[in-house]
Amino acid sequence: MSSGRILATHLTIAAGCLLALVAAPHVGVGQTTSARELPLKHAPQPTTADITPADLMTRLYIFSDDSMEGRRVGTEGHRRGTAYIEREVRKLGLVPAGDSGGYFQNLPVIARAFAAGQTLSDGAASFRAWTDFLPRDNGQSARANIDAPVVFGGFWGDTATMISPYEAAGKFIIIDIPNGPDGEPRWQTNRPALSRYYAGAAGIAIASLDAMDPETRGVLAEPLVGLRETESNLPPLPAFMYTTRAMAEALLGAPMHKLVRGKASGKTVTGSFRFDDASAPARNVVAILPGSDPALKGEYVAIGAHNDHIGFDHEPVDHDSLRAFNAVVRPGGEDDPPRDATPEETIRIRGILDSLRRLHAPRRDSIYNGADDDGSGSVAVLEIAEALARAPAKPKRSVLFIWHAGEEEGLWGSQYFTDHPTVPRDSIVTELNMDMIGRGRASDVKGGGPGYLQLIGSRRLSTELGNLVETVAKREPTAFKFDYQYDANGHPQQYYCRSDHYEYARYGIPIVFFSTGGHRDYHQVTDEAQYIDYDQLASVARLVKDVAIQAASLDHRLAIDKPKPDPHGQCVQ
Repeated sequence: MSSGRILATHLTIAAGCLLALVAAPHVGVGQTTSARELPLKHAPQPTTADITPADLMTRLYIFSDDSMEGRRVGTEGHRRGTAYIEREVRKLGLVPAGDSGGYFQNLPVIARAFAAGQTLSDGAASFRAWTDFLPRDNGQSARANIDAPVVFGGFWGDTATMISPYEAAGKFIIIDIPNGPDGEPRWQTNRPALSRYYAGAAGIAIASLDAMDPETRGVLAEPLVGLRETESNLPPLPAFMYTTRAMAEALLGAPMHKLVRGKASGKTVTGSFRFDDASAPARNVVAILPGSDPALKGEYVAIGAHNDHIGFDHEPVDHDSLRAFNAVVRPGGEDDPPRDATPEETIRIRGILDSLRRLHAPRRDSIYNGADDDGSGSVAVLEIAEALARAPAKPKRSVLFIWHAGEEEGLWGSQYFTDHPTVPRDSIVTELNMDMIGRGRASDVKGGGPGYLQLIGSRRLSTELGNLVETVAKREPTAFKFDYQYDANGHPQQYYCRSDHYEYARYGIPIVFFSTGGHRDYHQVTDEAQYIDYDQLASVARLVKDVAIQAASLDHRLAIDKPKPDPHGQCVQ
């Protein structure tokens, strides 16, 4: 599930927080609860035509394995994850519905990286990227060539301690950052605000690279992945970088604490500061099971999930310590703000960690495997596809299976598909979205337990669709406990706006969002296949399959009796 905000870096855990999870019961295949943990690795087994916990376990251990490197869009891990899905739907004989007769719909995503071999010079010395300075991409309109006089811009804080934009125009300005209230060096500024304030500067150098930790350096050195820009009239911006103090003072010719803001060094910085674009792997996987009714097979029931997650960190953390910490302090994972544990909480955390240490040795972890988010939904779509493809009777309407890319980056794949559909958009009668459907225990979410399921959006466009889900659920072998609280208008979690279903709803397509909710492992490196409740996952997948069959078998399209949103407006829950 998308966090609902743009992440500047991957989640970084403070050293004091690495005391961290809970030895809660783990659900095993064919069991309701078990005191044992599921294994870290699992040998794959052949899957069957039925939706079973064993099949889902086989698929999820493959899809959320460390080899997928967190499946972040724009990376080889994302390419490997989508290749696995494509192989499976090809084996099932589904009809490809991507680009050029294939299963992939490629998104216009690029990776922007600092061009190799570039240096900056003041005529007497040369300075190297990644050693003397860390370049930051200020966008396609940023100045790619620097030839400007060096000026001391003052101290980061407010306009009273820095030079004016007029004084900075056409200059290469160097800004120092005072130590924090605790006396420790700081490195971070507000890059977008500074860049706008000094838009006329040739370059901005923040003399704080020495204070930047290795994890942050690694993250900021990664190529910036984003959608290809189509705007050609973007305002120019200065080049932006973090420099070592040694480089800054070499350019200024004196220690910064002795300088007055606006003081020019008499030196000129020259060099290339170019970022190059390259296409990055970002692809939806789209496949169709044709319907059996010639009059209705041109209409589609869409079943979707997102195939990406958030990648990996450069510095591993202790897995069990993080789980123990989050069990006490951040039970909602990333949805809970980071903070230090209280003395009482620290005692509880240590007790949990001690119990885990008795079970197994410590292990270091840096990969956000995304087993629940949204490995659980992705493999459920695969299992539903297999069940319907191998069933002797097919639904009347066609079923559109789609695994969206870039949900974590801001619903990229679902937005792109609904803006550039590979089937007529008005032929999609409903979209059933699954995101994080593999947990839902009482230890995960308040009110959780067997059959717990959150439903969001099921009646926001079509009362008939919401009623259909309720009716189908009553016939299921699982006694479902539907939780509608997260569908309330104005709910602070804003789940209706945070996953792929909304991109369909904005075009007036009725949707249902199925989820078992958040938990301590949300957007953490601890979201792994060993913590999934496979019985619960199978029950939800069967329900979605049966809802899809029912919707695909109606003699009419689902009635839309609620106002449609503006497809280009802001989502409002």
